[in-house]
Amino acid sequence: MRDTIDSTAFNFEQGQRARKLFAAVVLAALDDAIADDKKYGNGPDQIARWARSRDGREVLSCAGIDPNERVVKGLMEFVSKGVRTSVALSREESERRHAQELEQAEAA
Repeated sequence: MRDTIDSTAFNFEQGQRARKLFAAVVLAALDDAIADDKKYGNGPDQIARWARSRDGREVLSCAGIDPNERVVKGLMEFVSKGVRTSVALSREESERRHAQELEQAEAA
């Protein structure tokens, strides 16, 4: 019985690590699209093309993201904002956005 529980926990942890790895690939694809957007102006189109491709759908699925059209539009919107993923995921950026939303709410 104990061996079954240990192997199940190990398999779950392995799956979580694999999901994180594929999530890192998605973040790298977003950063590449942002760089393309700054250089060539076609970043949102690039990420949409990748997300709709067979490889993109597979990577998104393995990362735990449902590869539907709503997700593609969200990825395109994220790229069009031009904020690198490392900056967007940082605590300072999150706090700055929250403060900005509070200011907008108070002004309204």
